[in-house]
Amino acid sequence: MNKKGSILRSFADGKKKIAVLIDPDKYSASGIRKVAILCREAMTDYIFYGGSLLTTQNHGPFLEIIKEHCPAPLILFPGNHLQLNEKADAILLLSLISGRNPEMLIGKHVVAAPFLKQSRLEILPTGYLLIDTGKPTAVSYMSHTVPIPGDKDEIASCTAMAGELLGLKLVYLDAGSGAAGPVSPSMIRTVRRDISVPLIIGGGIRNAATARKVFRAGADVVVVGNAIEKEPGLIGKLKETTL
Repeated sequence: MNKKGSILRSFADGKKKIAVLIDPDKYSASGIRKVAILCREAMTDYIFYGGSLLTTQNHGPFLEIIKEHCPAPLILFPGNHLQLNEKADAILLLSLISGRNPEMLIGKHVVAAPFLKQSRLEILPTGYLLIDTGKPTAVSYMSHTVPIPGDKDEIASCTAMAGELLGLKLVYLDAGSGAAGPVSPSMIRTVRRDISVPLIIGGGIRNAATARKVFRAGADVVVVGNAIEKEPGLIGKLKETTL
């Protein structure tokens, strides 16, 4: 078991990292096992688990399979409080600071707080920003929020700064699942310049070359999900971009 605070500290150690996002709705038990083994072999830094809308009820067994086959920290990436589970190591406690839906800013957190307070999960307070890259995504639809325009670097930066000043420990810029493309290098550089907490970038990253550009722009952690589902072997190639 990870000591409390150890996962959060690992985000801030100055090393570039890869997180593989597993949406359990898109995998069978055997598929989950295969990805977990590939993550172990590639020495993936984190596994994020969750999605905007989960219809599967197999969270407990799926989380157990991942834990059995991969030692990387297993971190919940929940779309709502119904996705909470103590079989993970930690949770990205996401506050959707790019939107104005109070349920995603604090409402869902109030509902989840009693469970989280008593759980063994390490809590990772995260400022979550949706970025528009030209294609509607599931998370924008489910959250009833409007993403920050992809060319409005200063809006993203000021929003991220506000999240840090409010005490959030991580900032996550997400183009969303199935995005037309990743968050722009210009926006990543601007946000990285203006915050001191670790910066996570996800959405629209489909190959190692794009991951490398995102890292060079200032990302501390790159998250890949959809591309892994289509090309599991990409996991190993992505890890090479952190070296």
